[in-house]
Amino acid sequence: MRKLLGLALGIVCCSALLTAQSAEELVAKNAQAKGGMDKIKAIKSLRMLGTLQQQGFRAQVGQDAAAPDLLRQTFSVQGMTGIQAFDGKTGWQISPFQGRRDPELLGEDDLRELIEEADFYGPLIDYQQKGNTISSLGRDTLDGDDVYRLKVTLKNGDIIYYYLDPDTFLEIRTDKQQFIRGAVRETVSDLGSYKEVNGVYFPFSIESGPKGDPNSRSKVTVERMEANVDIPKTEFQMPSAPATPSVQQHPEPPAQGAKTPKGPPPQKPPAGSKPPAQP
Repeated sequence: MRKLLGLALGIVCCSALLTAQSAEELVAKNAQAKGGMDKIKAIKSLRMLGTLQQQGFRAQVGQDAAAPDLLRQTFSVQGMTGIQAFDGKTGWQISPFQGRRDPELLGEDDLRELIEEADFYGPLIDYQQKGNTISSLGRDTLDGDDVYRLKVTLKNGDIIYYYLDPDTFLEIRTDKQQFIRGAVRETVSDLGSYKEVNGVYFPFSIESGPKGDPNSRSKVTVERMEANVDIPKTEFQMPSAPATPSVQQHPEPPAQGAKTPKGPPPQKPPAGSKPPAQP
C-alpha cells in the first residue's frame, strides 16, 4: 500500500512539474503570442484613437507614443482637450477642465504614473535591463478560469500582477499596486479584443479602475491604431516655459466667473484606463 501511495504521489508531482512555467518561459511565450520579439521591436511608434465610457459619461481619447519612452495622451469632451505628455525627462499637462489653459509641470503622483505608461514596450520586454524583477506565481483562477500569474516588481518599487491566458499566453488582466507616500493605490485593468497591427497583437478593449470598486471603472474602446507613424519629437515637449507643479488629488475650483462646461463635469480617465503604449 505504501509503495502504491508513493507511486501515486510521484506521478502527481511529475505532472505538476510538467505544467509548471518559469517566469522567463512565461515572458517569452507572452512575447511570442503577441507576434515575436522581432516584430515587436520593429514597431517604433504608435498612434491610437478611441472612446472612453464611464456610466453615462463619454469622451474621445488619443495617444501618441514612440520608443523608448515618449508619450502624449489627449482627452477631449465638450469642445475642450486636455493633454498629458512625457518627453523622456519632463512630464507636463494642459488642463482646461480645471480652468488651466497654459502648460504646467506634472506633480509627483501623476508624473510617476505617466513615466510607467511611457515605457513603450512595457515592463516585460527587456525587464532586466530596465531594473525590473519578475517571478512566476504559478497557476491561479480568474473568474473561474485557469490563468498563469506573473509578479513584476518595477525599478521604482511598484508591482504589477499579470494574469495570462493559459492557451494564448496573452495578458487578460493586470493588477497594479503603486506605493505613494506610504499609501497603496491599486488599479485593475481587464484587456481583450486583441487585434493585429503590423504583425503584433494589441488589446482594443481596456476596462479599468480602482480595485474593489467596479462602479468606478471606465472602458476604452480603441477605434484606430497605426504603427510606425511619423511623430515629431516636438509633440512630446512642453510648448512653453514651465509653470509651478499642478495641485494633486484636490485641484482648486475655477476662478469666479470662469465658464464651465454644461452637463456632467469633464474628468480625465481613472488611473489605468488609458490604452497601453506597448505591445
